[in-house]
Amino acid sequence: MTTSSSQSAAPLQILAAPAQVLKGDDALAQSGQAIARWGKRSIVVGGERTLAVVDPILKEICQQYGLTAEAVLYSPDCSEAALKRLNKKFKAHKGDFVIGVGGGKALDTAKLLAHQQQCPIVTIPTSAATCAAWTALSNIYSDQGAFQYDVSLDRCPELLILDYCLLKTAPSRTLVAGIGDAIAKWYEASVSSGFSSDTLTIAAVQEARILRDILLQKSAQAIADPDSTAWREVVDATVLLAGVIGGLGGANCRTVAAHAVHNGLTHLTEAHSILHGEKVAYGILVQLRLEELCLGSQLASTARHQLLSFYQAIGLPKNLTDLGLANITLQQLQQVADLTCQPQSDIHRLPFTVLPEQLMAAMVSTQVLPERTKETASTT
Repeated sequence: MTTSSSQSAAPLQILAAPAQVLKGDDALAQSGQAIARWGKRSIVVGGERTLAVVDPILKEICQQYGLTAEAVLYSPDCSEAALKRLNKKFKAHKGDFVIGVGGGKALDTAKLLAHQQQCPIVTIPTSAATCAAWTALSNIYSDQGAFQYDVSLDRCPELLILDYCLLKTAPSRTLVAGIGDAIAKWYEASVSSGFSSDTLTIAAVQEARILRDILLQKSAQAIADPDSTAWREVVDATVLLAGVIGGLGGANCRTVAAHAVHNGLTHLTEAHSILHGEKVAYGILVQLRLEELCLGSQLASTARHQLLSFYQAIGLPKNLTDLGLANITLQQLQQVADLTCQPQSDIHRLPFTVLPEQLMAAMVSTQVLPERTKETASTT
């Protein structure tokens, strides 16, 4: 009997989820036993503010379970230089597991440290700005914050602790940014998955559609009332469900133009204060505008118009001015477009060729209304 090439190929590893997820009010304070099962000596990686917030809770856990923890700042960024320094700290501490605390870059750094040390990792997100606490993926940046490349990890975190009370201490802007990052799953996965018949890819794309609908329906209420059920549902969507989609879909549901535009923008010094999800949200509009300009897609036009109204309602950026980049030069815009269109860029997962000049045109016209809307406006 002849074995097909697909049957004889090496098995595909599905990195769908953390081994354990604990979520709820004051979840961290109740997670001592779950944390202690992964080792005795930990390096706690995070930013200055977030480490200060969790320090009293972690100290109590360490005392109760006989753990030794050393807190280390991940600054200046999730960079090769920072990781080199953290690896030295880990070895000097004789660490046996890592605890990552904070936002996306802190958690990416912690996951990479654990990956390089081949040890367990516990992630504790302190905002709902990304799904980094869930995923088996990290991004590497320069010390100055410019995107360099991503790293596929060999597993998801062993433990994810989603503490609602802890997340409520984060600025509301971080949740808005998380909504922008998460809603991109639909607009990117539905394109990058193509016509795949893979069961898990189909499931991931459908989950992305559900995620989009949850965010469109409940984000405004969640932002207005952090004590509402909607807030918890949106937090779960941005941190957990977004991670599920990446875990199930894998390479078939990779980022496309929205994240590629984000990566290009990180090379501008002026963009370093803009949150990840804010740049991604703008990148979705750019992707849809490209589909309009290059394919004449009315569906993309309608979707972009819907998102413009949604962004207006919750405070996501609709254009370069909203991003705080109104004064960048044509040369800087060209630099971003060239970087975004490099051969290895995920923008080339779009089903058509994108040239830097086309990308520039899309980047400056994200708020152009669909033709039928302009016609209606002219008659009123």
